[in-house]
Amino acid sequence: MNLESLLSRLSKLSPETKASWGSLTAQAMIEHLTQGLEMSMGLRSYPMEVSEEKAEKLKAFLYTDQDFTKNIRVGFVTTNAPLNHEDLDLAIDAFCAAFLSFEEYQLSKTAQEEPLPVHPYFGALTKNEWGLLHQKHIEHHFTQFGL
Repeated sequence: MNLESLLSRLSKLSPETKASWGSLTAQAMIEHLTQGLEMSMGLRSYPMEVSEEKAEKLKAFLYTDQDFTKNIRVGFVTTNAPLNHEDLDLAIDAFCAAFLSFEEYQLSKTAQEEPLPVHPYFGALTKNEWGLLHQKHIEHHFTQFGL
């Protein structure tokens, strides 16, 4: 997954694009993905929602070819949250900037397995695990919007 391939898919997204499931608008979905990238760089944090033991079991999902289930709900994601940007284009610009920042952040880490910020369900993740999570998360929402 690279920025060029993401932009190619995002070129098919418009404010009128409807989700195949769930209640997110196109812009809300992009802003949600941006927030996930920000979390992985320590710019946002949320309390753990599961025990460490359960997080370790959930983390195994990242290493499978399984997709997130449709309509999955997690406590730290607010439905109908106010939008951060005036329009979809600005939201996409912010997403792209966050994606590039995440790539740079990943490169700045000294050890491949050094733990990075904690995810509320998966716990402490390495840079590789954050990458796996973002691949699954982005693909989940791009599929939701037919991208």
